[in-house]
Amino acid sequence: MTHSRNSIIQIPDLKSFLDAKADHYNRPDFIENDPISIPHFFEKKQDIEIMGFFAAILAWGQRKTIINKCRELTQRMGGSPYDFVMNHSEHDLAVLSGFKHRTFNDTDLLYFIYFFKEHYSQYTSLEDAFNPEITGLKSNITYRDELLKGAEKVEQSLNHFRAYFFSFPDFPPRTVKHVSSPMQKSTCKRLNMFLRWMVRKGDEGVDFGIWSHLKPSELICPCDLHVDRVARKLGLINRKQTDWQTALELTSRLREFDPLDPVRYDFALFGMGIDGIE
Repeated sequence: MTHSRNSIIQIPDLKSFLDAKADHYNRPDFIENDPISIPHFFEKKQDIEIMGFFAAILAWGQRKTIINKCRELTQRMGGSPYDFVMNHSEHDLAVLSGFKHRTFNDTDLLYFIYFFKEHYSQYTSLEDAFNPEITGLKSNITYRDELLKGAEKVEQSLNHFRAYFFSFPDFPPRTVKHVSSPMQKSTCKRLNMFLRWMVRKGDEGVDFGIWSHLKPSELICPCDLHVDRVARKLGLINRKQTDWQTALELTSRLREFDPLDPVRYDFALFGMGIDGIE
């Protein structure tokens, strides 16, 4: 590898390089030190979805801290998140008091629990919350046509999910900041990561592949700090700012290497970033 004046790393066969790195990091021993370890504690689909969602939403800061906070949350819910969501009493909610991670606090947590109960009371999977053709029919959500015009399927799904998530009465205004969407020009790193976990399925056993509405080919690469830095070093991102368009640009480049599963390279970019190969 050689560095050019603009600090982009020149690699003669970038696809082969990324394939090798993806294979190196996408393996079972990746799970233990990553937030994806949290949903891997469970077998019930709804438990995987609920704790996968929490692990993704709380995924900022040190990975060890994120994992510990998610374990704490699991313990507060008696080790059975879905059962807690569906069968808790008002008195039971007291066990959630004082939970906090960064700017996410117990007020936010209580609304998340409320949303999950409302949703799972009507649908068997959280996947339906990302499908406008299903939950859009009952949530009184309307879009202007131009908002969806030319948008990718994931973009529609994420915009819909955020609108649906906050379509229930009396949501705390402070909680809005914890669920992003392309409409806010966010990279939606956490939700794209969650979708990767739920949609992708490989022999490696890291991602779950329990959802089918979206295809792996349609996923958008989670664009966190590590991925962004490494991708720029490799010349995969030209856009100066980091926003939704940046995530689309990166994914478009990755599709050139693997059109059926572009986000497998998330393992390569993130792994190199974590290991300091930047």
